[in-house]
Amino acid sequence: MISDVFTWLNDPAHWRGSTGIAERLGDHVGFCVVALLIALALALPAGLYIGHTGKATWVVSATNTLRSLPTIGLLFLLTVLIAPHFHGRTDAGFLIPTEIVLILLAVPPILANTVAGVQNIDSSVRDAAAGMGMTGIQVLGRVELPCSLPLVFSGLRSAALQVIATATVASSVTLGGLGRFIYDGLAQQDYPQTIGGAVLVALLAVSTDFLLALGARYTISPGITGRSTLKNRTTMQAQLTPIGEL
Repeated sequence: MISDVFTWLNDPAHWRGSTGIAERLGDHVGFCVVALLIALALALPAGLYIGHTGKATWVVSATNTLRSLPTIGLLFLLTVLIAPHFHGRTDAGFLIPTEIVLILLAVPPILANTVAGVQNIDSSVRDAAAGMGMTGIQVLGRVELPCSLPLVFSGLRSAALQVIATATVASSVTLGGLGRFIYDGLAQQDYPQTIGGAVLVALLAVSTDFLLALGARYTISPGITGRSTLKNRTTMQAQLTPIGEL
């Protein structure tokens, strides 16, 4: 079976055309990127506001309940409600419900981690910033946001993994994406195609997580992550070694 999966993945014919792997991969990435960008635009400002002011904390608990919603059931419900309003050659009636489901899935981890990141900042840091004459907005933008980035990125990575895995359901409402291989493979009892589609989804998730981790490494200040302290300590040890040997 494993050799059949490798044969299916390495067949050039499966990579070309409107139903090929390259096209399906592009569709899948498109679904995920749109959902994550919208979720980030909604959850990040809301999380910063809630964490900074301490108000409306109930929103975090309310959004966490969205994770318990049945994805397939919600997708079918939204499709039945929205699709009849679109006619002609357009996938909007199926695309909009799919994006709504993915956005609802991505918002909770980003929002919760952003709020936690801001609230976990030491109060003495805020007091020092205020003592320097910073306004509330300046403290939020120059102190709280940079210090909360590690948890923000953690929430974004979690959301990305969930969205990439769940975006396969788009194929259940006639859209493309890598889930098409899984659904079609099961329908045709073509198990190398089914497993190959699952492998592609897993590889996309791992690659995305690696890229986000790399982005976090070069976005978050080394002073926050502790890399600068470790680097300075290593440098000092290297400089003191010759003296010790003497």
